[in-house]
Amino acid sequence: MADSMGLQFVSPYAFEAMQKVDVVRLAALSDPELRLLLPCLVRMALCAPADQSQTWAQDKKLILRLLSGVEAVNSIVALLSVDFHALEQDARKEQQLRHKAGGSNGESILVSQLQHGLTLEFEHSDPLRRLRLALSELLAIMNKVVDSNGEFFLKSSELFESPVYLEEVADVLCILQAELPSLLPIVDVAEALLHVRNGDWFLCLLVANVPDSFNEVCRGLIKNGERQDEESVGGRRRTEALRQLCQMNPSQALNIRAMVVEECHLPGLGVALTLDYKPDSADEAVSPLVSYVSGLLLGTNSKVRTWFSMFIRNGQKRESSSVLWQMRRQLLLELVAILPRSRSTHVPNDGDMDEGGGSGYSGLREEHVVKASALLRLYCALMGIAGLRPTDEEAEQLLQLMTSRPPATPAGVRFVSLSFCKLLAFPTLVSTPEQEQLMVMWLSWMIKEEEYFESAAGVSASFGEMLLLVAMYFHSNQLSSIIELVCSTLGMKIAIKPSSLSKMKTIFTQEIFTEQVVTAHAVRVAVTNNLSANISGFLPIHCIYQLLRSRAFTKHKVSIKDWIYRQLCETTTPIHTQLIPLIDAYINSILTPASKANPEATNQPITEQEILNVFQNSAGVAVFIGGRQRYSITTQLLILYYILSYEENLLASTKQLALMQKKPKSYSAALMDQIPIKYLVTQAQGLQQELGGLHSALLRLLATNYPHLCLVEDWVCEEEVTGTLPLLRKMMLPSNTCRYTQSQLHQAFQKLPSSSPRLMRILEHLTLLSPADLIPYAEALTSSTALLLEPAVPRRILQTLNKLWMGLNTVMPRRLWVMTVNALQPSAKLLRQQKYTQNDLMVDPLIVLRCDQRVYRCPPLMDIVLHMLNGYLLASKAYLHCHLKETADFDRQNQTVSNLGIQGQPDTPEVTREELKNALLAAQDSAAVQILLEVCLPTTEEQQLGANSESLLSDLREVQCLICCLLHQMFIADPNIAKLVHFQGYPQALLPLTVAGIPSIHICLDFIPELLAQPQLEKQIFAIQLLSYLCTQYALPKSLSVARLAISVMGTLLTVLTHAKRFAFFMPTLPCLVAFCQAFPPLYDDVAALLVQVGQVCASDVATKARDIDPLITRLQYLKEKPQEAAVPGGGSSKLTLPQRTAEEMGGADPDVQLCYCVEATFMDIISSTLHGL
Repeated sequence: MADSMGLQFVSPYAFEAMQKVDVVRLAALSDPELRLLLPCLVRMALCAPADQSQTWAQDKKLILRLLSGVEAVNSIVALLSVDFHALEQDARKEQQLRHKAGGSNGESILVSQLQHGLTLEFEHSDPLRRLRLALSELLAIMNKVVDSNGEFFLKSSELFESPVYLEEVADVLCILQAELPSLLPIVDVAEALLHVRNGDWFLCLLVANVPDSFNEVCRGLIKNGERQDEESVGGRRRTEALRQLCQMNPSQALNIRAMVVEECHLPGLGVALTLDYKPDSADEAVSPLVSYVSGLLLGTNSKVRTWFSMFIRNGQKRESSSVLWQMRRQLLLELVAILPRSRSTHVPNDGDMDEGGGSGYSGLREEHVVKASALLRLYCALMGIAGLRPTDEEAEQLLQLMTSRPPATPAGVRFVSLSFCKLLAFPTLVSTPEQEQLMVMWLSWMIKEEEYFESAAGVSASFGEMLLLVAMYFHSNQLSSIIELVCSTLGMKIAIKPSSLSKMKTIFTQEIFTEQVVTAHAVRVAVTNNLSANISGFLPIHCIYQLLRSRAFTKHKVSIKDWIYRQLCETTTPIHTQLIPLIDAYINSILTPASKANPEATNQPITEQEILNVFQNSAGVAVFIGGRQRYSITTQLLILYYILSYEENLLASTKQLALMQKKPKSYSAALMDQIPIKYLVTQAQGLQQELGGLHSALLRLLATNYPHLCLVEDWVCEEEVTGTLPLLRKMMLPSNTCRYTQSQLHQAFQKLPSSSPRLMRILEHLTLLSPADLIPYAEALTSSTALLLEPAVPRRILQTLNKLWMGLNTVMPRRLWVMTVNALQPSAKLLRQQKYTQNDLMVDPLIVLRCDQRVYRCPPLMDIVLHMLNGYLLASKAYLHCHLKETADFDRQNQTVSNLGIQGQPDTPEVTREELKNALLAAQDSAAVQILLEVCLPTTEEQQLGANSESLLSDLREVQCLICCLLHQMFIADPNIAKLVHFQGYPQALLPLTVAGIPSIHICLDFIPELLAQPQLEKQIFAIQLLSYLCTQYALPKSLSVARLAISVMGTLLTVLTHAKRFAFFMPTLPCLVAFCQAFPPLYDDVAALLVQVGQVCASDVATKARDIDPLITRLQYLKEKPQEAAVPGGGSSKLTLPQRTAEEMGGADPDVQLCYCVEATFMDIISSTLHGL
């Protein structure tokens, strides 16, 4: 508002005095300054105060004394003497009249019959008429503002433009607003004043006389303001008025700026207030302007970012007097101020460059580095987000700053990284050959000084890694990755066209970083100490990973194995996200050649000795023995992941490797035995949050390669060991409790049974320890297990040992199993000192069952044996699968080479090997099941004891339950095992046990028809006996249909079997018909018909030998037709009773006679069971 130039504005000093009503300060004001504040001071002196204190009374006297010498006070007193109530009524009537007239300037109630111009009328009028004149003019402007619908206009008003009467008009305006606040809201008055000349001056005086309204007025003006103030006259006037208000009250300038951002209005005002702002401390690292504009463009509020970006884009079209150009000039001045001395576009020769103190290349001062970084990011945001087009001068100075050389501090490293990324983001800054040469020399300096910067600055992430990474991306043409890297480093999303990087790509790949230089340099880069996710930025690991992916190391025959091993050894939690991808890429580079033409171009795997070193403590002992570890748990888990993933990928790549006649070495079983896999995975389970996806990746590899370490019952057992209850028990363990040694435990075992109480105390103490703390006692516990098989050993000791063994099984299962199997060998083998290894047990899992026979009647130890057997059966499957996979493809390839031209020949060995493997596994599983079923058979002594005792609480019964549980799991896991075992058959005495104790045995109903169809008589007998128990246990529709089939088969066999075979078949199967009828009464007719038919066949064969056969057939027919009459109701004796047969008669009788008696007995059993059921 140039029209208010030369007018006296209220000073910040005077406004603060008015805000605080500081009478002493007010008295110090000059007469011109005091004149502007008279309306408020006069009202303050004349009106009755709310504050009745003595202090205010004294201040009021001082104000009266201050006003007594000012002549203009009299005119203001006269203005206050008017009847404002009547004036307000007239004003409201005039508003109503104007509203009816449609806003036309017709007849006025406030002002009538103006004889002269408004200024002369104002000069000659009394106070009341002056008030009416000013009020009428102000209301007219306010009404026009309301009717303008936001379109700006400038009202020509003689009253507000005459320089002679400005002070008197201001007095009238202030008095009117103060006395008529409801008619003249101060925000509306402020809005109206923007539309007259000198409006900003009137506005400042009005707010100065009502200082409490400052924030209200400013917020109202901002809310009603334009989104882009630089584009309209009204916006610029509003901005200037608010700027004057903030100059009057500078303490509120930042609050007003915050309102601007909140409303997204008047962006020029925000910049102007920032330019006007003078901080109290002049030594700030970053200027207020840089902070403010960076916050708008780099903040999280997208609405604010878009709003301010539009201001930048539109402002570039205006003349240099706009606020945007003032901002750009200020930023340029700040940039030039921090440039190193004597910088210019002159490019010195190599000799100049080597001189560190050369004037052309003097370094950036340390106190300016942070400010320089902030300026670089701001210019990146202005150019990349807001679309600022730099002038030639700005581009020149920016390039000078970017290629300056900061000190070796963390802030200096950050500055170089930002400068480098800005060069990549805006390559147009380099336009001349001289500038391009300057940039190349600066990049060469970066390469040369990178190691010094990293060591001197004490940072892990330096700009050297970024240079390497960008070079690798350029070589592999991954321009999108470079753009992502640049945006990530700068901290902003910038639209960079890949085509704009062509010049930089040429410079990098041909002049600075050839691929061979990249690989050679990458290997020499030091590993990051204590690498973790807490270290941000671009690290050497990023570069190595990218080079591994592009196969640069193998292409140029550079060994990277040692670097990767050292980096894996220098890791800690939380795990860095790049480590797992690095290991995967490394494994791929070991197994897959870089090209088919050169199959030897692969990296070397980590050696077994290096791996073993990671799993040993400082004393060189395996880590699971205990003691202090040299390497962190993170390192051990990563090495474990490497081994398991390597082995899995090796198996998956055997076909491709066989085609190339290449066979990488697999890690030995001896090495795997020394790695505490389960212990490490258990540790990883408690660190899942810090390990990222490593724990789940390890579980996947274990489930594939080590299924015996992923048993469901083990996970359940771990919950029992690591749950809340065990934790509470451990908390109750006193810290000063007695610590037992391994030798004490061993001695207590050796002195059994006399040392039972002492051994019990030791074992109970060990149950309070964690599984990891139990590891040192594992040898003593397992080596003495056989001693517990002696008689008189308390059951509690056995159960406690079982509990300790299960706890150790959660941390060291494989080693524990080997020790336990060797300890439970029969005494004869122990004398021969035959020790089995892990490999022996995986090749032949049945070794586990070749233990001391006494174990079979010791339930706590039998539970351990069954657990090991289940694990080794799974381990054997995985072992044979891996063995087949390792050798099959190479054998197949050799077979293919030797049988060229013979169709179908190569596939034959593969099919045969797979079938042999499956047959071996089936034989192992079925043999294990048969041995366990045999264990369930009672011995002669147990049969005698069982006949004398009715109790079911016996060791045999408990062992049977344990075995049935395992068989149930095996049948569920593979139903083919159940089929194979039942096709093989087992003693009929075990059928009641297996059918009742193995819930999953009902699947036998699926294959019993197939078993009945077998040609062997004993298999058919076993099928019918098994079916009889299944029908009783599972009376299902399916059982009924299979039973019908069995009866039909028995009828068919009756007609085809020979005399001898008929007796052998029907004697054991006829009693099974009783179970069929008991389970399914509808089968009675079929069964009765079959029995009569069998009886008739037998009777016909012995008609000449036995005289009572015909009466027998008659009885059978009678029983079939009237079974209800066979027994007398009420428990009386039967009408037809079987004659008592002596043992001699039965034993010496003809087989057909015996079969006839058996048929009759079966009939009677069916009838009695039916009547008993009723």
